[in-house]
Amino acid sequence: MQSVPDAVDGAAERTGFSGVVRLDRSGETEFSTAYGYADRAHGVLNTVETLFATASGSKGLTALAVMSLVERGTLELGTTARSLLGKDLPLIADNVTIEQLLAHRSGIGDYLDEDAVGDISDYVMPVSVHELPTTELFLPVLDGHETAFPAGERFAYNNGGYVVLALLAERASGVDFQQLVRTLVCEPAGMVDTAFLRSDELPGRAALGYLSVDGLRTNVFHLPVLGSGDGGIYSTAADLSAFWDSLFAGRIASPERVAEMVRPHSNWPKESKRYGLGFHLHATGDGVWLEGYDAGVSFASLHQPCSSITYTVISNWSDGAWPIIRLLNDRLGT
Repeated sequence: MQSVPDAVDGAAERTGFSGVVRLDRSGETEFSTAYGYADRAHGVLNTVETLFATASGSKGLTALAVMSLVERGTLELGTTARSLLGKDLPLIADNVTIEQLLAHRSGIGDYLDEDAVGDISDYVMPVSVHELPTTELFLPVLDGHETAFPAGERFAYNNGGYVVLALLAERASGVDFQQLVRTLVCEPAGMVDTAFLRSDELPGRAALGYLSVDGLRTNVFHLPVLGSGDGGIYSTAADLSAFWDSLFAGRIASPERVAEMVRPHSNWPKESKRYGLGFHLHATGDGVWLEGYDAGVSFASLHQPCSSITYTVISNWSDGAWPIIRLLNDRLGT
């Protein structure tokens, strides 16, 4: 049978994959390989040290930052959004809690309804992306969306809810959200190359995000200029492997809090999975992962405790990662 690295190489060649694939077993790196270009126009190749956007993969880090504030007594899972929002976002029900927002069970209206978007590369923000360099400036984007269902009634994936979480974390702590993630999550996890980066001043190691398998059109007009609670942090495959090691070693949050976050809080039959607090969960097994999909970004990083397998597939074009992810899940039984 063809080895996993050879199978990945073949799939990458067939599909035009651009990004990095890394596989670890029992703490040892089996392979880590880069493909394609970080900057097509200038012929800059991706490397295993390239920084890639992760889109909604950031939600797990947002959840951990919030949970760290809970552990410190700054917030409680039962804290209501209204207690910190005051008169802002009046359509959010008064009984919506931090825990419901984390679990996508808040019922609040969402500024980004993924079911209605269609082609992700056609979606544009309702305001100019350069107007969104801080979490507080998302208020006009978050406002005006009617409640979809009563808080706690059911699960519905909600991007806006995670921006609200970032806003609540900022207001409760008095610290910018991006700094909270850095100090409460990235630093204890040893994620030295992970950060929120402005799309209009990316460093040389960062990959540009492309809207198709070829061509030069990037996602610079499609995403907020700086990510917030629902997505946008940049990372490397090595940092994401360090993340899983640190998460389950209790270096980011206590083992008890981590266990609560990776416990199923909802079934998600439409996607054949379950969901915890900030983490995607296998429908029947113990696999837990982060996942992101946006214009110019496709990403998943999975850890399966029973097999001690960790993999990361991170791509700088919208649909690049999914064929490789399907291959790995099939070959690895994840």
